[in-house]
Amino acid sequence: MSQQGTAGRGGGASRPSTRPVRLGRPPAVLLVPAALAALLLVVPVVALVVAAPWGTLAERLASQAVGEALAISLGTSLATVLVCLLLGTPLAWVLARLDLPGLGLLRALVAVPLVLPPVVAGVALVTAFGRTGVVGAPLREAFGLTLPYTTAGVVLAHVFCAMPFYVLSVEGALRSAGERCDAVAATLGASRWYAFRRVVLPLAVPGVLAGCVLAWARSLGEFGATITFAGNFPGTTQTMPSLVYTALQADADDARALALVLLAVSLAVLAGLRHRWLDPLRGHRRERA
Repeated sequence: MSQQGTAGRGGGASRPSTRPVRLGRPPAVLLVPAALAALLLVVPVVALVVAAPWGTLAERLASQAVGEALAISLGTSLATVLVCLLLGTPLAWVLARLDLPGLGLLRALVAVPLVLPPVVAGVALVTAFGRTGVVGAPLREAFGLTLPYTTAGVVLAHVFCAMPFYVLSVEGALRSAGERCDAVAATLGASRWYAFRRVVLPLAVPGVLAGCVLAWARSLGEFGATITFAGNFPGTTQTMPSLVYTALQADADDARALALVLLAVSLAVLAGLRHRWLDPLRGHRRERA
């Protein structure tokens, strides 16, 4: 009773106990499927690393075909990121800032390539930009421009598959920045274009960088839409994933060596974006501590 009176006179709430709460033993019904899921995800990657031909890795990766495929992959993936920056950033701003009829449908259509099977994406690209496609036929007749089976076709396929990752990432960053910045800039006499360049976009830089990395990684690993729309011609349209597919039919060790390169890139991307997954967990643990 006296302790309650003292707490009441102090006017402050009692501090919660710092003793750890015993939640009991983890149930096996959760641990067993969790372990199976972890093994399903980890074992293939570990098996690839263990079975890789480490003794002849440098020799296998030094071939001309690997150099050409790597150059095409790097060049097309960087071009994809540039296109995403130039076209995807305005689209993300429209989705995040404007209130127009049909905007929800547009957002859904933008996200369709995320769930579209890659081969179906390639068929859609052929239908639209093929030699006899809806857009491809007029381009060929008016300018003599054909996109299938060219390096530009590879970039187009990569943009189609990677753009949604960039747009959704930047849209989320723009929404996090909020429209209050636009309102404040407007009260100071700034136009929406000026506010976008000098206020909104600088605040969204983390989301833009994350979107660029995601789009680059998606572009670098794209296979299905690329081989369907642009083919698999060495020195022109053969990217690293396409070369892995070709090598797997002839020499499994060559395929594993090439796969290691893409695995290293994937791990580098994961390390670069680690704050998106690891930092919130660390902050949560610090709060619990």
